Amino acid sequence: MDNQVQTLTEHLRATIWARCLTAAQMKRVETDTFEQFVPKGGFVCRKGEPMESWTGIIDGLVKMNNFSPAGKSVTFTGVPAGGWFGEGSLLKDDRRKYDVIALRDTRVAQMPRATFEWLLETSLPFTRFLLMQLNERLGQFIGLVETDRLLNVDTRVARCLASMFNSHLYPGIEKVVQISQEEIGYLSGASRQSANQALQLLEKEGLVRIDYGGIRVLDVEGLRQFET
Repeated sequence: MDNQVQTLTEHLRATIWARCLTAAQMKRVETDTFEQFVPKGGFVCRKGEPMESWTGIIDGLVKMNNFSPAGKSVTFTGVPAGGWFGEGSLLKDDRRKYDVIALRDTRVAQMPRATFEWLLETSLPFTRFLLMQLNERLGQFIGLVETDRLLNVDTRVARCLASMFNSHLYPGIEKVVQISQEEIGYLSGASRQSANQALQLLEKEGLVRIDYGGIRVLDVEGLRQFET
């Protein structure tokens, strides 16, 4: 894995949506977008806050999280480096429906609402990108509902890893996922011990290999199809 620190500008220029912008549009994006550092356990944003920006992960990992009326924590999904989120609430002019919490020290890109809306008005390719983004996100959440309601822990862990390999939502993901067993537990709704047992099973099946500091995914499609 390349350990070189990516600057905000490099991150913006590497996004899928940047490829469809004009030089003038990209210049404004680079001028207006700013970087934020969020320590492990900190909030990137909180439920109920007004939407002021479109958010991307430069480096790190966050989870979209909520609490039931009974106080049970529910994790919807994780967003690794390369992912952008929040476009749905911006388009609806709605407040945040969930907390976004850093699972490790995380660098975040924040594109102001005004810049996001300006791109929508001036770039048809950017609008097409957002349509694809919303469609991919919808498919992801439908899959997560099925996984949570119908499948056991081993299968949930497999699907959790597979969900990170979406070339549209998370174009920066690599075969070695820099994620801990504790973080996988958070994202799949499993204890650290259960996540560890599931990973050992997936390793025996030849789908992953547990490396130091992360998990090497050997068969993405196998993870998507895995079920016990």
